Amino acid sequence: MEYLQTAVDLFVHVDEHLNTLIVLFGPWTYIILFSIIFAETGLVVAPFLPGDSMIFAVGSIAALGTLNIWIIYVLLLVAAISGDSFNYWIGARFGRRILERTNGRLVKKEHLEKTEVFFAKHGAKTIVLARFMPIVRTIAPFVAGIGRMPYATFALYNVVGGFVWVTMFTWGGYWFGNIPWVRHNFEYVILGIVATSFLPPLWEFVRARLRPAKDSGSIAS
Repeated sequence: MEYLQTAVDLFVHVDEHLNTLIVLFGPWTYIILFSIIFAETGLVVAPFLPGDSMIFAVGSIAALGTLNIWIIYVLLLVAAISGDSFNYWIGARFGRRILERTNGRLVKKEHLEKTEVFFAKHGAKTIVLARFMPIVRTIAPFVAGIGRMPYATFALYNVVGGFVWVTMFTWGGYWFGNIPWVRHNFEYVILGIVATSFLPPLWEFVRARLRPAKDSGSIAS
């Protein structure tokens, strides 16, 4: 319960934690932020780390001059793209062995099979879409590696997805994060960002549940 409360506090008050981080570590904050995004995208065991919300908050803090927007923007781009690439190679080289040794505790075999089918059906564009889905963002590159997606294809969509994701939230925070209403209701804006991130997988779940009914109806007709 305490872990859940800590996680919620980390996401909701991410701006306050970032300000504390800057005060404590100064220029080293750039390296710490790079490491967080790299781990969140590059380590399949770290989907709990903040992603969208932290990047938005970083952009809003940079607008105040506390951080250099261009330095942090480039660093987060590199972290997001290299993190996904690292995750892909871990999946490609050690993924099957990891799954066997953990007996499906890390990624369930049925989820893996469904994800591989999803990749086969929808193509590499899933790498871009996954950027905007918490948890899925961390697991997708790992599964792409296990599924032996051609690296050239993965790399292209990885760069596109990483660029869109980091650009949208960094500059969104920079331009809108310090509007008085947003600043005074920052925790609600962060909650809105997190909630919106869950809409795509929720929509896919609803579609999957409704599809059999639609198919049955069409056959009957």
